[in-house]
Amino acid sequence: MPEFIAHSDSYWSQRYQQNLTGWDIGAISTPLKEYIDQLDNKNQRILIPGCGNAYEAEYLLNNGFKNVTLVDISEVLIKQLKKKFYPKYEEELTIIHGNFFDLNDQFDLVIEQTFFCALEPEFRPDYAKKMHQLIKPNGKLVGVMFNREFEHNGPPFGGHAEEYEGYFNEGFSMKYFTECYNSIPPRLGNELFVCLVRN
Repeated sequence: MPEFIAHSDSYWSQRYQQNLTGWDIGAISTPLKEYIDQLDNKNQRILIPGCGNAYEAEYLLNNGFKNVTLVDISEVLIKQLKKKFYPKYEEELTIIHGNFFDLNDQFDLVIEQTFFCALEPEFRPDYAKKMHQLIKPNGKLVGVMFNREFEHNGPPFGGHAEEYEGYFNEGFSMKYFTECYNSIPPRLGNELFVCLVRN
């Protein structure tokens, strides 16, 4: 059986080496920027899984957030991120090369941006369970998920709110899946803003 993309350093490192990063919009997405702009607690522990080029982390750090953690499975990418952010943000930022599903920690906020859609759909129940483990009680999972299907066999892998909600029925309350009104133009109508509170 071929290695699942979700657990493949070699697959994702090759994508970065060959600049095959069609999901990368080159900046923080508008829905996440506007969400971050209304956060007051700059000391909360924030995780960004499958962080990619980490524009969200850059925005957080530039706006005074003190406790951000990045994790990505691509060793090539992680080396690039360390060059980009260290030593300037070494105290405020933890960068981990590894598999999200192997993390053993807890956070106040997890930011989702193109990680969920990079996982094969069979991992979605495991994603929800792992998020419940990683998020502190009353902590939040906030981010953007695709609200469309894709003709190709991914990644990205698409879906819709009705499916996504089912994965979070246990352990989360205040489930909020709504169409983004502030997506970038190429993704308008194809994204959901998601906010889940961990019980």
